[in-house]
Amino acid sequence: NDMERMSWVALRESDMWNGEMEKRVIEGTQHILEKIKDSNKNGMPRCVLIYLSCMHMFEGCDFQMITDELSLMYPDIDFVECYMIPTMRKTMSPDAMMKISLYESVKSLEKDDNLVALVGSNLPFDKESDICQLVQRSGKRMWDIADCKDYDEYLKLGSAGLIISNMNVADASCKQLARRLDQKWLKMGLYFDEKKLDSSLLSLGKEIGLSEEEISDFIKVSQKYAYEELDRAREIIGDTRIAIDYTAFPYIIELAELLIRHGFKVSVLYSDGFPEDESSAYERLCKLSPDIEVYPTNEPSMRFASVGSNSDGQKVLAIGQKAAYFTDTPYFVDIVEAGGMYGYTAIRKFAGLMMDAWNSPKDTKKIISHKGWGCESCL
Repeated sequence: NDMERMSWVALRESDMWNGEMEKRVIEGTQHILEKIKDSNKNGMPRCVLIYLSCMHMFEGCDFQMITDELSLMYPDIDFVECYMIPTMRKTMSPDAMMKISLYESVKSLEKDDNLVALVGSNLPFDKESDICQLVQRSGKRMWDIADCKDYDEYLKLGSAGLIISNMNVADASCKQLARRLDQKWLKMGLYFDEKKLDSSLLSLGKEIGLSEEEISDFIKVSQKYAYEELDRAREIIGDTRIAIDYTAFPYIIELAELLIRHGFKVSVLYSDGFPEDESSAYERLCKLSPDIEVYPTNEPSMRFASVGSNSDGQKVLAIGQKAAYFTDTPYFVDIVEAGGMYGYTAIRKFAGLMMDAWNSPKDTKKIISHKGWGCESCL
């Protein structure tokens, strides 16, 4: 419900040929800012994100000229170039492009080696996650965009000595930040593969000054609690069929392998592709569970997937909203992008979410129709 922070400059057909496309964007933005200045007691915004559409780019709109002109008019405002151009994408998704734009106004500051920043997450990061626990043990502080209460706190990202990303879609953004702000970048994927997860935690621990012995002890304890909770969930859920979709966790092949090794019955995965570094897990899963089914989510015929999918009356536990929709089940873990969790702590908490989903059916249609917290349905 923050729609008052969004405004539009309409694109007219005449803008395509009269040479005034850039002028329209500049004058439209200026008009909006002046209205804000007159009506807002706090004055002008510190940062303005300007989105151009596919049509602007088809016509060769000069975005740099637009932001340069606006910066001259309003030197105290940071103007950020953003793109809403899904029809033009070739190698980078709109989400990855947005991750770049989201941190574009951050400037290099004097380095604070005690500040560790988490970059690229859409959700508040779980303060009990393995990453946060290790950072706390080292005496350092965490920067998370979800914790920023004002623009100055957001800009402190420029002083972080170390940035961490756990979403593959943020890789391009982190590469640019590391190069532009002279920061150290550590990629820590949302892994379920034990070797990869342990290696990531070990790398982080060493980077922030913890001893290898201390890191290893921490991993052993976290792993023990995680697997115990997972086994407890298995006793409750039993042989219930489990469906997983890629929006819940990026590495669902590794998740499926972990669950199957702990006795769960994973029957189907929904994804349009898998991360390249999940290939070894894919090969292991094919041997471990050759009957597991894989379906796309963007195939048009999948809109009929829910029809008769639960005709046998057997209970299905879904991980993610797409999996819940395709299997037509009220028993599902309502989670996106790991819910801000990470590591063995994520496994432990996820096991609890599975038990809760198994015991407490949800109104699937209502929840999927109203995805955003604090938002109203556009339908």
